[in-house]
Amino acid sequence: MDARQLWLRFEPYHDVTYFTPESRAATDALGCKGGWMGYFGMRAAPLGAASPELVTAVFYNFAPRMVSRALPDAWAVASPAEFLRVRLEGVDLALRRMLGDVGTPEIAEAAALAREAALAVDVAGRPLAAANRALPWPSSPHLALWHACTILREARGDGHVAALVAHGIGPCQALALYAREHSLDPAYMRTARGWTVEEWEAVSDLPGDLAAVERATDAAAMTPWEALGAARTSRFIDLMTPLALRIASANEAMRVNPMALDPVRELAVPGWNT
Repeated sequence: MDARQLWLRFEPYHDVTYFTPESRAATDALGCKGGWMGYFGMRAAPLGAASPELVTAVFYNFAPRMVSRALPDAWAVASPAEFLRVRLEGVDLALRRMLGDVGTPEIAEAAALAREAALAVDVAGRPLAAANRALPWPSSPHLALWHACTILREARGDGHVAALVAHGIGPCQALALYAREHSLDPAYMRTARGWTVEEWEAVSDLPGDLAAVERATDAAAMTPWEALGAARTSRFIDLMTPLALRIASANEAMRVNPMALDPVRELAVPGWNT
């Protein structure tokens, strides 16, 4: 079992939460001022009406000023419960557009496996995973699969933050290191997370062992898959591969992103087509 290969399959399914036309339309309809207010409102909503300081801490790599432009103003636009409602509506519409038939036996089987894995996540020290897992499970299999993928994704992210803290790598520093190692445009990365040129330059030459962070992140993410077992985890991979590829091909956010995530390239399957 390979933690990164698993991540490559559930991350694209989760990412329809924020970066699709359906998601943007849903938060615009609430009255959000721009896509980032919608993003912070939807992602933070499981925590309740969280302060910008709390969200900055748990999201980790966003500049505080970027979070403060969206929160707490988002909670005056709509309650966390309303943000949770519209994010599920946006996910439903986006998945139906990208996948077509969402009532297949394969999606139902993947949802059952993903739910079992998500329920096996150790949420101690993982606030975003814990907050999402406390929410009601959607009844439709394609949305239950999304909910499970969201828990698994946030659990991995929480573990990644813990690994960065343990290795003494700060938020902006982590982005600078990642941009350098993955040949990402520093200007794009700064803009995507709200850091100034001066803040970036102050940390851009600091050392940091991102490879060790990734190893720690992967190791901490394996508990749910060990609980699921090798055979059923392998089956989950098989079921999720075509879904991840189809979503990644249809979702413009997968073209360029701060995670350097390219499922179409990394999950290349001979004979696969959209």
